[in-house]
Amino acid sequence: MSFPARLLGAGVSGLLLAGAAVTPVLATSPAAAPVAIAPAADATSAQEAARVDRVQAPELAWYSCYGNAQCATARLPLDYDEPDGASVEIALLRVKARKPAQRIGSLFVNPGGPGGSGTEMAEMAPAFLSTAVLDRFDVIGFDPRGVGASDNVKCFGSTRELMLAQKQLNKFFPYGAKEEAAYTKAARALGRGCSTTGAALAGAMSTAEVARDMDVLRRAVGDKKLTYLGFSYGTLLGQYYANMFPDRVRALALDGVINPKSWTGVPADQGSLQDSRLRSADAAYRALRVLLTRCDRAGAKRCVFSAGDPQRHFAAIARKLRAKPLDIGRSEAGGALRLTYADFVGITLTGLYFPDAGDFVTQFAASVETLLAVPSGKTGKQRSTAQATLRSQMSRVRPTARDFPYDNVIDAFSGVTCTDASHPRDTAQWPALTAAEDKRAPYFGRAWGWGTVFCAGKTWTVQDEDAYRGPFTRRTSAPVLFVGNDFDPATSYRQAVSAAKLLPGSRLLSSDNWGHTAYGTSACVTSAVDRYLLRGALPAAGTVCHSVSQPFTGRSGGSLLSTGASVQAAPAEAQQLPPVAGPYLRSGLLRRSR
Repeated sequence: MSFPARLLGAGVSGLLLAGAAVTPVLATSPAAAPVAIAPAADATSAQEAARVDRVQAPELAWYSCYGNAQCATARLPLDYDEPDGASVEIALLRVKARKPAQRIGSLFVNPGGPGGSGTEMAEMAPAFLSTAVLDRFDVIGFDPRGVGASDNVKCFGSTRELMLAQKQLNKFFPYGAKEEAAYTKAARALGRGCSTTGAALAGAMSTAEVARDMDVLRRAVGDKKLTYLGFSYGTLLGQYYANMFPDRVRALALDGVINPKSWTGVPADQGSLQDSRLRSADAAYRALRVLLTRCDRAGAKRCVFSAGDPQRHFAAIARKLRAKPLDIGRSEAGGALRLTYADFVGITLTGLYFPDAGDFVTQFAASVETLLAVPSGKTGKQRSTAQATLRSQMSRVRPTARDFPYDNVIDAFSGVTCTDASHPRDTAQWPALTAAEDKRAPYFGRAWGWGTVFCAGKTWTVQDEDAYRGPFTRRTSAPVLFVGNDFDPATSYRQAVSAAKLLPGSRLLSSDNWGHTAYGTSACVTSAVDRYLLRGALPAAGTVCHSVSQPFTGRSGGSLLSTGASVQAAPAEAQQLPPVAGPYLRSGLLRRSR
C-alpha cells in the first residue's frame, strides 16, 4: 500500500474516558476555530521554556517541490542547553491550505517509526486527509533529527561496514543458536558504532529533542499553539510534547497509542525487554487467534484456510518451518528462494497491519501449507499457483537490503529507541528473554523482542542527558484525543487505555477495525478525528467505532459511529479515504517498526 510504497496500510473492545468534562471556546474568526480547553493547564517548566524560547525561530525559505508542496530547511541546536553550539539541519515539507481565507493554522503530522519521514507523509496528505482538513490547514511534516532528508545519523564509517552488519540483521528475527549468535554480534557492532562514530547525533535523538524541535518549528510557521496528528510511535512524540509544553497545545490526535511509561520503563522493570512492557507481541497474537477463529466459523466459501482447525494448521506450518525452510522456486535474479520460520511469522505479522488482514494472512498461510504438502520435485497447477501467490506476498513485505547509498534506517530507529528507554544490559540476554516472550505470546514474542537488541547497555553507551523521563500526567491547555484499535497488532489497545488515563481531560475513542491504526480505514474514526482537529469537538465519552468491514463477512465500506443507543452514519467523504497507517516500514526495519 501507499505512503511512497514504504508506509503500510492502516490499522479489547472496551470504553474508557480519562479526565473531566471540557468547555468549548467560541470562534471569533475563521482563523480561530473553536477548540475545547481543559481548565487550569499546567505551565511549561521554566527549564524547558528557557531551552526553546531563547532559540530564535528560524526564517523558513519555502520553495516549490514535488509538484504540490513547498520545502524548507531549518538549523536548530543539536543541544538546547548550548543554543550557540553545534546545530542540526531539519527538513520540512508543507502542503498549503486549499482555502487560505478559512485557514485555521498548521497541522503537524508524524507517521511513526521511530525513523519515519514526516516530509513524505505531508507530501501525501492529499491521499489520506479529508477535504475539510486539507482546506483549512497547512499540512506540515518534518523529518526528525537523524532521519530522512534531515541530517542523518550514521553509526558506521562506511557503507561496507554497514552492509557487513546488515547481512546478519536482514531478517525478521534470528531463530536458532547460530543465527542468534551472528545477529547479536552484528547488533553489538551497530551499538558500538552509534556510541562512537555516530555518537554526536545518536546521543541527541531522544523523543524529547524532537519535541523541542517541533515547538521551535511551531513558532517558525506562526502558530501560537500546536495542532498535531500522530500515528503509532508518533503518538509518543505527541505525548512528550503534551507533557513538556502542556500550555502550548491546541489539539493533539494520537492514533495507535504507545504509553510513554511503557516505552521508557520505570524503576520497577529495569532490565526488562521493552516489549515486555509494550506487549505488542500479545496484541499480535490476540489478533491472529481471533482471525483464525473467525476463519474457522466462516467456512471454506469465505476463508481459504478454514479446512480443519486453522489454529492447529497454523501451528503445524510453524513447526515444519522451524525444522526446515521451504523452497519456493527461483527469484527473478535466478537465485533460490526460501521461506524460513522467521519469514513466516514476520510476513504474517506484517499482514496483520493491513485492514484486509483476514484475506492476506489466511491466503498466505494456505499457500505455504499447499507447498509444504507437495514434494518440491513435483510440479503442477496447484503448486505453481501457490508459488506465484507466495512470491507476490513476499515481495510485498519481505525485508530487503540496499548496498548504496548508506541506508541509515536501523541507525535512526536505534538512535531514538536506545536513548529514550531502559533495556537489558547484555546482548547475551536476548535469546533467553525473547524465548520467554514467545511462550507468553507465541510466534510474535521473538519477532518484537529482538527489535531492541542494539540497545543493550554494555554496547550502547551514548546517552542523551536531556532525554525526558516524565512526568506524563500534565494537564494540557486542550484535551488530547487518543484512538485505540481493538485488533492493532503493533500498538496494543491496552496501551491506549492506560495512556489516556495519564493525561487529565483526555478522551479515548475506541474502534474495532482491523490493521494498525484506524484513521483513514475507519470512516467513523476519521470523521471523529477531523471534527476534533477542525473544531476541538471531542467524541462522546465511551464512543466505539464499529467497522462495517470485518474479515470473512464479504462486506466492506465505512464504519458506524455508535454511542449508546444512537447510531450515526459517517460522512461519505470520510468513507472514500484510502488507508493510512502509523509505522514507517522500510528495509530491515519492517519487522520491528511501530
